[in-house]
Amino acid sequence: MLGLLSHIEFRDKVETKMRFLKVLIFASTLVAILPLSNIASAQIVALGASNVEGYGVGSTEAWPAQLESMLRAKGSSAHITNAGVFGDTTGQVLARLSSAVPDGTKVVILGIGAFNDVRTGGSADVAQANIVAIKRQLAGRGIRVVDAFGTMSSVMHQPGMLQADHVHLTAEGHRRVAMQLAGSVR
Repeated sequence: MLGLLSHIEFRDKVETKMRFLKVLIFASTLVAILPLSNIASAQIVALGASNVEGYGVGSTEAWPAQLESMLRAKGSSAHITNAGVFGDTTGQVLARLSSAVPDGTKVVILGIGAFNDVRTGGSADVAQANIVAIKRQLAGRGIRVVDAFGTMSSVMHQPGMLQADHVHLTAEGHRRVAMQLAGSVR
């Protein structure tokens, strides 16, 4: 009886190790493939802070998602990757530029100003210098930049387009930004 239990225990251990190896091989394959799929699909990147990310609204209500839907309704196959990060300063956007905007990106829709820089003790002048550096780096990579900050600011000054915090766009504000950008992005 003791020999039989040892054989069953041994078989169970082998089966467990085989399952683990299969999962490990599957995970390794995914890790190898995913970066390539991200590069291929990032035709357009929306880059900025919380009003790009869609803070306070659902991800499908944020203007990058709405803009993608509008472009697709017009027959475009464009994909927009939302690279907005809540609270980012222009320096933080500049620092993550190469990881946020992968090779293969054709257009970056840049939606950032000096607000978070000034809010965190930085200066508007440094923020402007960072925005210029972001645009130069993208242009150097052959990526077209659509500056969405003016559009966002214009919508933000319209009645009812800001949430109760008076900083972040409402869902309707995001829709209006997307509508205004639709003609600039192709």
